Order: sequence, then structure tokens, then C-alpha cells
Amino acid sequence: MIMRRLSLGGAVVLGLLLILFSVAVPAETAPPPHSLVEAIEVTATTDTDTCLECHGYKGFSVPTGKTGGSPKRALHVQSKAFKKSVHAKVSCVSCHVDIKQMPHEQEVKRTVDCVGCHKILNEKDREAAKIDMHVAKNLTHSMVGLPATVPTTTGQKSKLDTNAAHYLASIHAQPNKDNPDKLNATCWDCHGAHKILEMTGSNKDSFRINSPETCGGCHDEQLKAYTQSVHGAPVKRYGKLEPAVCSDCHTAHKISVVEEDPAKLTITENCGSCHEDYYKSYSETYHGQIVNLGYTHTAKCHDCHAPHATRKADDPLSMIHESKILNTCQECHKDATEGYLTFYPHGTTHDYERFPEMWIVSKFMIVLLFVVFLFFWGHSLLWYFREKKEFDNGHQPTIRLEQNGEPMLQGQYVTRFTKGWMIAHLVLAIAVMTLVITGTTVLFANSFWAPLVMKLLGGAEVAAIIHRIAAVTFASIFFGHLYVIFRKIYTDNRDYGIKFEWFGPNSLLPRFQDGRDMVAMFNWFFEKGPRPVFDRWTYWEKFDYWAPFWGMFIIGCSGLLLWFPSFFAGFMPGWVFNVATIVHGEEAFLAAVFLFTVHFFNCHFRPEKFPVDVVMFTGSMPLDEFKHERTVEYDRLVETGELDKYLVGAPSARLNQYSRNLGFALIAVGVIELILVLLGFIQDILA
Repeated sequence: MIMRRLSLGGAVVLGLLLILFSVAVPAETAPPPHSLVEAIEVTATTDTDTCLECHGYKGFSVPTGKTGGSPKRALHVQSKAFKKSVHAKVSCVSCHVDIKQMPHEQEVKRTVDCVGCHKILNEKDREAAKIDMHVAKNLTHSMVGLPATVPTTTGQKSKLDTNAAHYLASIHAQPNKDNPDKLNATCWDCHGAHKILEMTGSNKDSFRINSPETCGGCHDEQLKAYTQSVHGAPVKRYGKLEPAVCSDCHTAHKISVVEEDPAKLTITENCGSCHEDYYKSYSETYHGQIVNLGYTHTAKCHDCHAPHATRKADDPLSMIHESKILNTCQECHKDATEGYLTFYPHGTTHDYERFPEMWIVSKFMIVLLFVVFLFFWGHSLLWYFREKKEFDNGHQPTIRLEQNGEPMLQGQYVTRFTKGWMIAHLVLAIAVMTLVITGTTVLFANSFWAPLVMKLLGGAEVAAIIHRIAAVTFASIFFGHLYVIFRKIYTDNRDYGIKFEWFGPNSLLPRFQDGRDMVAMFNWFFEKGPRPVFDRWTYWEKFDYWAPFWGMFIIGCSGLLLWFPSFFAGFMPGWVFNVATIVHGEEAFLAAVFLFTVHFFNCHFRPEKFPVDVVMFTGSMPLDEFKHERTVEYDRLVETGELDKYLVGAPSARLNQYSRNLGFALIAVGVIELILVLLGFIQDILA
């Protein structure tokens, strides 16, 4: 009886101790106390500890099936870790917005709303980010390492908002192809669900080192290749922080499909974040210039160096190892030859020891540009001030038979150019201006205006076709001109017995008289002598004439090399193409600036001719003007009685007006191109 009472008393005491113990044990080990019968309403003010009474219990889970015998889905939250995270002061229901009561409603689609805090401020921002808000609704936007603050209403977006916008516009926020009810990746897939720490100190280092493993959770093949690469091996084996991790190349949130242009451009640009010198030299090649314009059909960094399995150049497994580099080139250039092996993909004009050919040619072109512009710009300035002085003193040396832009009918005109010459000049002018705009847009690809101009041209591939058509047109006019000249010389000699004087007054070959005329011109500039008189061709006209010969040889030959690299690489070393790129670009710059400054001044902008001289469009000029400018030729024609053969009536008012309109149009295009070229040049110098 006594033993029975003691046993009963012990049981009561033991029961009381168990009750007390259950109250004292923390939530991590205590069983869920809530009744599963009576529902309790959950509001925005519900304390986090209330949720942890169940979810803080280690091992807390629910069955995934209907009978209870199926595998369990873990619902445990490590309360200590959560309370150390950046979201410690954020209530559970702020994120888990579908929770309205305890126990929770059944058959409710569970959602996590991070948009409530990390939201985009207004519709304009959403539209600018090209975000589909129907897809984005109730998606997570939690950003690791930054405090979870609600954006202000002042219109100033926080970094959280920017990251949210980038994520929503990324491939990660899109429905999975295999399972449309799930996203490709949620924020908690990368950042974790509850243990989100500030990106400072050791937390930041830990997150960086572990990020490849995090990405590899979905991208296992890429992780395997990365782990063996020059980037991944130091991170994986030695915990190095400096080598590139996934987010350095793909960005952290603005991740697009790698097969599409935005991703290719972003990855290529991000290579330059670490490899600045190599990226700069790459940007100076045609490959890099096209990429900088926003197009991806040329080689990019990862095309040559492998996207994930990047290795050093001396590694036998590297795509750019001497045993494999030709195969790499042939991925794009199917008929690439051994000559490609000596091409400098990262050659620079600043390193004589490594790239002597490029250094020498570059310095030669710099000297050539300096000398040409110093002389001819100086010549134009002296001419302008001297001629303007005569005008200011009331001495207008030329009688212009025009009133209000229309020719006066009195007086005779002298033929200067035939229709063939005028048409050839017009076609040549259009071809050159087309070459300038299509070529310099690539040359100054980093300028602010180049991407827009390239887009207006129809894209880089279309612009390349236009450029080549213009080049063929230029060459056709050039060689057609030579054919006509030599044919005329041969015909005149055969049919009329007229022997052409190679250094006579009608020849465009330079002669000693041109030197004497130049000296006389400079004497006039400095008021040391009278203004000289000229024969059929002046010394500056001869320079304008021979400039295309130089340009055709330099620009044309280098252009052919770049147009057909595989053919020429069959018997030329690869560095020739580096030199051709330099020469082609620098000579094109020289030609464009000279044409739209010096040539325009000589023909149109000097006070005597301003604002436009239409002789090249009408083919004739007033007799008095001809007598004043070409006194030597006029006297010779009078003496030989040949002047009458060249006299014509004044061009019609309509022809004169059309000629002026055409002249103004060409000048306007030229000036616009000149401004763009100079802006691109200045931006390159300052970069």
C-alpha cells in the first residue's frame, strides 16, 4: 500500500517535473505546443518568435503525401542563424505573405514576397527594365549584404531597387522550360532562405569563394570546367579571392541567356575589368571595335580563351596554345592558314620590344599626320587672313558674275570640265563620304556617336557591305580615270599627231613651275610680293589630284589585305594585318580631315569663293574670273587663237540653282562627318 502511494506520488512529481522541463527547454528542442484544432489569426504584427515556436523545433517537418507515410518536407529554421542575419528584424509574414492563420491553410500556393521591400519604385522604371510584372509578381528580390530597407518615395532608386530590376529582367526570373510552375532560379537559391549575412569582412570573402559552388548547383558542367581553369583552380584549391568567379563575368543579377548578344557583350566587357591592357589592345582590333559597337559576330574573349575552361597560353590544353591556336582561328576563319599564327591579337603600338613593326608604322603615321596638317592648315590660315585683308580694304580681286545666287546673263563663260569629269567627281565624292562614315564609325567605335550611326547604317554587317561597295566604286572611278587619260593620249597621238607634254601646262604632273608658284604665293601671304597668276592647274589642285593616288595605294592595299585575310595570309606573315589595320585607319583619318578642311577651304571656304563654288557642278566659270585666276592659260589661249573653242553661254538659272543645292548638300555632309571624326579622335585621345 505504501509502495503504491509512493509510486503514485512519484508519478505525480515526475509529471510536474516534465511539465516544468518542457517550459524551460528552448524552442530548438521543444515540441510544437499549438493545438491543431483551433485556428489562430496571423497578422503583420505577429512576432517572429511565435513562428519559431514551431519552425524553430529541430526536425519539424510535414509529410508530402496525403496518408502521412510519405517522405517529409523539412520546415525547420535555425533560429540563432536567422537572428544574426540581415533580416532578423523582418517578420516572417512580411515575406511569407500567404500565411494568414495558424495552423496554416491547406491547398494554398505558397509564395514568398520580397517585392514588398525590394521593389521597383514606379512603372517607368519597370518599363525601362523591360520587366514582365505578370511573371514577376510575388517573386523574391532579396539582396545579400544590404540592409532590407523599403525604398523612399523621392524617386531616388536604391541599389536594392536596381538589383531587383536586373533580376526581374534576367533569365533566372523566367519560368523553367521543364517545369513552368518554377523559376529558373530564385533569390534564395543563390543567397539562402534565412541565413543571409551582411557582405562585409569574412562574410563577403566566404560568399565570394563559395559562389562557384552555389552556381554549380544548377550549372554542374560549367562548374567542372571552371574548377580546372586558371580562374577556378586558385579559388577552389587555395581559397584565393582575386581570380574571377561566376558573378565577375556574368554579373550578380543582370544575367541573360549566354547565347544571346547582351550576355556576350557583358561577359566580354567584364573581361576588361581584370585584364585592362589586353582588353584595350583587343578593342583596337576589328574584332573589338565591332563588339564595342554592340555586335557579336566577331571574335570575343571567350571565343578564343574558352568560356569556363580558360587556361594559360603555355598550357597544352589551352585554346591559344601554339599547337591549337590555328584550330581556334579556323572556328571563324574556315580557311585560315599558318600566317594567322604570327598575327598579334593583342598587339600594341606602345611596345617596341614585342611589336616593333606596329611601333615603327605607328610613329611614321603620326609624323605624317603632323607634317601634312601643319603645312596645309598653316597654308589655309595664311591664305584666309591675306585674302580677307584685301576684302576688308575694298579690293575684291575676282569679278563674280552672280546676283542672289543666280548667274547674270551678260558675259561669257569658259568650259573647265566636261560632263564626264563632273559625273566622275560627283560619284567619287559620294563614294569617299560613304567610306568615311562607314569606316570611321568602326575606327572610333568607343565614341558616343558611333553606336547610333552604326544602327542607322543598318548594323555592322550591313555597314561592312556598304563600305566595300563604296571602295569598289572608288577604285572603279580611279582606274577608269587612268584608262580615259591614257586612251586620250594614245588617240591624240595616233589620230591627230598631237604629242602629249608630260610636264606641259595641261599635265597634272608636278613641275618646277609649281614650286615657283608656291614661293610666290607665300610671298603674297606675307605681303612681300603681288598675288601670283596661274596656268591651267595650280600647285594645290595638283596636290588634291595626287592625294587619291597615295590614298588608293595605302588605303586600298591595306583594305584588300583586311578584306581577304586568308588569301594573303597564305604567303604573308600575320603581323602584316596588324600593320594594315593601323595604316588603313590612320590614313583614312588623314584623308577625311584633309578633304573636309583643306580641300573645302581651297574650293569653297576662302573669302573669294565662299560659300560655295559651283564650277565642278556646272562645268564652266565666268570669263573674267577665268582671266583673273588662270591668267597664264588665258594669255596662251588668246595667243594661239584657241580661246573661242572653250567659250560657252552662262549656265541656266535652274542648273545654277541645282548646282548650288548639290554643292551645299555635299559640303553639309562633309562638315557633319568632319565633326564626328574630330569628336571621335578627341574622345580616343582623352580615354
